[in-house]
Amino acid sequence: MIGAQALVAIPQASGSPKAYTSNIVDTSTRLQEGTISYPVSGLSATYQNNKVTIFATLTLPNGTTSLVHVWQDGVLSSDSTPQEHSHESSHQNSKEVLDLVSGTSQAASGIGSRQRRRNTHGVLNAISWGILMPTGAVIARYLKVFKSADPAWFYLHITCQVSAYIVGLSGFGTGLKLGSDSEGITYDTHRALAIVLVTLATLQVFALFLRPNKDHKLRFYWNIYHHVVGYVTISISIVNVFKGFEALGDFVGDRYKNWKHAYIGIIGALGGIAVLLEAYTWMVCMKRKKADNKTSDGVNGANGHGSSTL
Repeated sequence: MIGAQALVAIPQASGSPKAYTSNIVDTSTRLQEGTISYPVSGLSATYQNNKVTIFATLTLPNGTTSLVHVWQDGVLSSDSTPQEHSHESSHQNSKEVLDLVSGTSQAASGIGSRQRRRNTHGVLNAISWGILMPTGAVIARYLKVFKSADPAWFYLHITCQVSAYIVGLSGFGTGLKLGSDSEGITYDTHRALAIVLVTLATLQVFALFLRPNKDHKLRFYWNIYHHVVGYVTISISIVNVFKGFEALGDFVGDRYKNWKHAYIGIIGALGGIAVLLEAYTWMVCMKRKKADNKTSDGVNGANGHGSSTL
């Protein structure tokens, strides 16, 4: 209910319920008493037959023809502070659009559409930045050890990273749209990390066009830049995916935990594969180094000066 201008009623042990207004600006808001965007008069409430009814007159801006109406109920803590409401479907669907001209109401499809956009934003970013990007790094680090995989590993790496970048830009765009459509709802850390992430990824893409040849004296420094920026980008990607899950939890409740656990399983499996490949490729490299040393000794002699027969 972030961004809602709320009318609140709390039943009392005796007498009428306490009625007041509350401006829900962020997830830390617990329906504290405060002014809202619209002038309110005649605010009162009744509690009969286990039902709370709120009465109030709101003065809306001139030209307002409709508004979104949401309603919820929940439990109170021991100090009569309202707690978070249930996230069952009946609570998720407790919203409608009131037509103030005709006096009718209809399902708030726009709200459902916004939630679908949130889901789309999350899926695009989790797949691109959170899965494809690390997968491309694993391919580049371990497949290139095997001579038979050259140059296939390079094209697989490029395919993963470019796909992640393109899909990630789509996810970034949906995030910007959600932000512009959700006045009063801000996730500063999530947004800042996303901007840094897209900036670094863009630098990586353009760096491909400036990649020196293997025998160029600048190739060593380019490789350092490419690896450092790449690993930083992947680290920020994973962190920001989890930040996205936290933000999603504000709208879908505990259901986000299922998606979070699924992602943890995927990234954990990818990390386990990377650990196994790290050990295996080290063994391959050590065996190859020993074989190269033996070949060198066989050609040049044990003392490095060759061999001769008398």
